[in-house]
Amino acid sequence: MSTDSSFTVELTQLADYRFEVHFDNPLVPALLTDEAAPLGSDAGPNPSRMLTVAVANCLSASLLFALRKFKNEPGAMRTQATTTLARNEQNRLRVTHIAVDIHLGRPAAEFNQIDRILAQFEDFCVVTQSVRAAIAVDVRVFDSLGTVLNT
Repeated sequence: MSTDSSFTVELTQLADYRFEVHFDNPLVPALLTDEAAPLGSDAGPNPSRMLTVAVANCLSASLLFALRKFKNEPGAMRTQATTTLARNEQNRLRVTHIAVDIHLGRPAAEFNQIDRILAQFEDFCVVTQSVRAAIAVDVRVFDSLGTVLNT
């Protein structure tokens, strides 16, 4: 992706707070979004959940890319992200924190250059680094033995 890249998404209201999202890539299927009940009807993820998915997915993909760059196969990766919502001074609900745990499918000892990878993979995550200007994002990486690899 060049530094001058841009993309467009289009949302079409279907009913109440339910929208169909169309991407500018015809290979990507449409996505249904909705607000949680009682405002919406929980027919799809809401924007806060989409933000959480974007951060978690970007970090997972960035780590996968970094691992493979050094000829590593992570095994089956699993990522869990927890988002905290809180009210600000104006009593408006805001995303205040996202905690991301990435679980690798192999022990740390099986990875080449793991310390180097862990030191830099977050810097290449476009979404996380953009979001961090306003929202705290904490990331932990675990190997298959449950050991936390980054601190």
